[in-house]
Amino acid sequence: MPDLSQVIPRTASPHEVLRAALGALEAGRRVVLASVVARHGSAPSTPGQKLCLLEDLTAVGTIGGGAVERAALGMMARALDEPASAPKVETFRLGPSLGMCCGGSVEVLIEPMLPAVHVLVIGAGHVGAFAAPLLSSLGFRVTLCDARPAAADPARVPPTALVAADPAAAGAAQGPLPSSLVGEQVRLVLAEHDDPEVIADMPSELGEAAAVVMTHDHGLDQAAIEWALARGFGFVGGVGSRAKAARTRARLEAKGVPAGDVARVRMPVGVDIGARSPGEISVALAAELIAWRAGRQRARWPLAAPAPAGEEQAG
Repeated sequence: MPDLSQVIPRTASPHEVLRAALGALEAGRRVVLASVVARHGSAPSTPGQKLCLLEDLTAVGTIGGGAVERAALGMMARALDEPASAPKVETFRLGPSLGMCCGGSVEVLIEPMLPAVHVLVIGAGHVGAFAAPLLSSLGFRVTLCDARPAAADPARVPPTALVAADPAAAGAAQGPLPSSLVGEQVRLVLAEHDDPEVIADMPSELGEAAAVVMTHDHGLDQAAIEWALARGFGFVGGVGSRAKAARTRARLEAKGVPAGDVARVRMPVGVDIGARSPGEISVALAAELIAWRAGRQRARWPLAAPAPAGEEQAG
């Protein structure tokens, strides 16, 4: 339990608190938000007041100050350490237990908030073009990259999932392809997987992010998997056959990649549902990513190697 005795929240209005919480979430950091939902009798808190506690133990806002706020911060810190905990309403009675004589009570909603999980889909072939919008519809923040202009054509991604970074590019179907597109759900980048712009929108701590490799070339798949392991992605998966998976792991071992990293490669990626088509393979890998997203609250690194899904090259 961290020492909160020196934590003094920065005074801020409720909407400023929400902005601070959103900014932290956008940066890939956990947040716990406390909101006063009710006051009974004499109490310093006012319904609607908000307080947020960030991962670095920075606190913004107020729910009334004093002993109520100190007690709430303690509960918020515990929720920060246990991100799988559910939102709950706590009742604080302003009596002797809090060293207060107000006599009233305050109800505070305490909400642990987790940032969206970033997924880098490397390869905009048949599976990549299907998987990226599917993952985004499931709440992941998706970057889809491919260095081939024909593959990274925004026309291959459903228009409802994509919006041009430059508004002028949205209607420029006959013009040159922009080097980067940012969607409400999918970010499409015309670049190699290891180009800096590919991970520019991702959190600095890539242990909370996933990379799924499905390019048109076996050698490129190998290079992308090695890069993703070296960059520290928490989830590294690859589409391919069991034979390809065995070759990939053998090459990693031959290059001296630590055994723990080799074991983290999920290939063939996806839950075993007998997937064959690009859509089915996308569903299978999405299911595994959902399971990993849930499990990441309990363990920093992925669980045991999964059962195989699609056997085909992603092309």
